[in-house]
Amino acid sequence: MLKDVEYRLNWLCEQIIVEPEQLIQKMQSLLSRHFKGEWAIYTCAMAVMALANHARLQPNARERNLKRMEQIIDIILAPELREYDTHSWHEDALASLDGNKSHMTYLSLLAWTITNYKLSGGSSHYDDLLHCLCSTLNRRTLASPNLNLRSFPTPIIFLPDMLVTIVALKNYADLYGGKYSDTVRLWVRTAQSEWLHSKTGLLVAMLPDGNKRVQRRIRGSYTALSTYYLSLIDKDFAQDQYTQMVRHLRKDTPLTGIREYQNTSPTLQFDVDAGPIAFGLSPSGTVFAVGSAVYFSDTDLLRRMMRTAEVAGQTVYRPHKRHYRLGEMVLVGEAAMLAMRTNYPW
Repeated sequence: MLKDVEYRLNWLCEQIIVEPEQLIQKMQSLLSRHFKGEWAIYTCAMAVMALANHARLQPNARERNLKRMEQIIDIILAPELREYDTHSWHEDALASLDGNKSHMTYLSLLAWTITNYKLSGGSSHYDDLLHCLCSTLNRRTLASPNLNLRSFPTPIIFLPDMLVTIVALKNYADLYGGKYSDTVRLWVRTAQSEWLHSKTGLLVAMLPDGNKRVQRRIRGSYTALSTYYLSLIDKDFAQDQYTQMVRHLRKDTPLTGIREYQNTSPTLQFDVDAGPIAFGLSPSGTVFAVGSAVYFSDTDLLRRMMRTAEVAGQTVYRPHKRHYRLGEMVLVGEAAMLAMRTNYPW
């Protein structure tokens, strides 16, 4: 397994560590400029998570992986990578840390990435920025009416996005003597008491922010991603969510994975977050569920989902490099799968 991960990281880093504009253009061609930018930063963040996990599994790869992480963080810091966020909020996220607009997706992903670098033994090069990022995210979270920040200037809260903020603050607390841990605990307690789906007990995907009515529903892609993030924050909460996810959203025919919708199975449908849904099976949901299956040692389900990934993705073998053929079209999927496959508890 370690050799396979190493070879896949070789290919992935070769694709990601390029000029920022070149990386954006590698995102799925049908996406708008906004979503290309968003997918590019998610690709970078998941790649750094995979590199950090691999460094723990293979200590002799740590120094090489740290250098790769630095290169990827510098790409995330490029103006091109936060252009989608700047366009949404009409100001630069890093130039307005003292302000009150959210900028949550960009700032959280950047902070999460730097904390993973630090937890892997990274230098102090990004420390001042990290302190500012987490101070801003903590302040804005506590100042919000419901402990949640908007992903974009729309009156909807996306809890899977907000969970990146909580992961970043949890990592920061681990690095710096528990600072911001009270915020993390408060958010988790509130989620458990107020934001669970009434019929399944799963964390809902969206909440209203303001007067807009939003249906409190679940979806496989969001549920699996939230459960993965929770494995990085609160093991007991994550275990409960994983159990309920498998109970309510597992699908075993024609292939094993996570269904996107609880009660319907569209034959073919494309969704910007879930990907191409076929026979109700969620590509994103299945990939993210791999992370929780690894974490909780659910070997049977993991084996079945990895078989699904191989059928859908088709591994390409090259000297010291491997990747799913599907990763050539959806690079973020390749990065996410590597982060999920290496999500062992530490």
